[in-house]
Amino acid sequence: MKYLTRTIWILSLVSLFTDISSEMLYPIMPLFLQSIGFSSVLIGMLEGLAEATAGLSKGYFGRIADARGKRLPFVQWGYLLSAFSKPMMAVFTFPLWIFSARTLDRLGKGLRTGARDAVLSAETTVENKGKVFGFHRGMDTLGAAIGPALALLFLVFYPGEYQVMFMLAFIPAVAGGALTFIIKEKKSTPSKSKNAFHLSQTFNYFKEAPIAYRKVVPVLLFFALFNSSDLFLLMKIKAAGLSDTYVIGSYILYNLVFAVAAFPLGHLADRIGFKKTLVFGLLIFSLVYAGFGFNTDISGFVVLFALYGVYAAATDGISKALLSNLVRPSESASALGTFAGLSSITALFASTLAGLVWKYVSPNAVFAMSACGALLAVGLLLATRYEEK
Repeated sequence: MKYLTRTIWILSLVSLFTDISSEMLYPIMPLFLQSIGFSSVLIGMLEGLAEATAGLSKGYFGRIADARGKRLPFVQWGYLLSAFSKPMMAVFTFPLWIFSARTLDRLGKGLRTGARDAVLSAETTVENKGKVFGFHRGMDTLGAAIGPALALLFLVFYPGEYQVMFMLAFIPAVAGGALTFIIKEKKSTPSKSKNAFHLSQTFNYFKEAPIAYRKVVPVLLFFALFNSSDLFLLMKIKAAGLSDTYVIGSYILYNLVFAVAAFPLGHLADRIGFKKTLVFGLLIFSLVYAGFGFNTDISGFVVLFALYGVYAAATDGISKALLSNLVRPSESASALGTFAGLSSITALFASTLAGLVWKYVSPNAVFAMSACGALLAVGLLLATRYEEK
């Protein structure tokens, strides 16, 4: 597998360590937040605001990275900022502090996302992008399986000690950030973006992008309107009476399936096309969310979380690979950062809406709404015509 270069391996290991850290905390986040008095609406607002922060910074810093022609510094600082946000959650538990810590974490993600994906794109060819992005997502998600497993082991011996876990999560996060300093970035031509450093230009790339990019992105964003935070899936199985062990175990299963399936599905996408693979993934998403709306059985939740991992593997890295093929290489950080940013902004509305529907209508209504939205997105994607570069 010569297409997996040294840089691709290091970036994948960085993502693995970072996700070990982040995902040690993610499945216990709703449990921790509820234990300190957060309601479902406040949880939805927290996740939405955090993602909106990431969204604004992804578009902005992706554009700057292209304008400078140097992406690595953004990768390095992004991972380090996220690392230092972890122990902050262990210090105080009042809402404003929690919102600040979560926002700092997402700011770090915003700094690095577009630049990192651009570095990955520059390390491979059009023919291998599905495999490369799939491999990276697989390694990233392997960390997302290891992290909750460590959390589960910790809680067996120290039940309810959530704040200690935020301190422990700092260790792999720092290790991942340190690895970025041994990466050697390929030289790239600075983009010709005007006023890239102006905040008002954060999402201006969309207006300048090739028409194929401007056709595909709105369809993906339409789907994002119905794709709320995964915390609601965890809250659903918790509300069904499952213990913390089952909640975290289900999330581990999801990430393991995601990690195992990401590379082969990336390979498949290189052969049959990105659109067909994305349609397959969205259909699986619709099936899963419909299932969450009606299921109450433990074994049913296990199957649904496994299928949810297949959905993620068929869409996450694949959408990035597709979009990177629709734009010029010198604009890849702007293109991927802008899309990631707009997706995060959309997540603000999706998660907030889900929290409101959950509280004032019913949890099942949240899942029915998302299932129907995904089917509509499939229709829009199939109707969209575009050419890749």
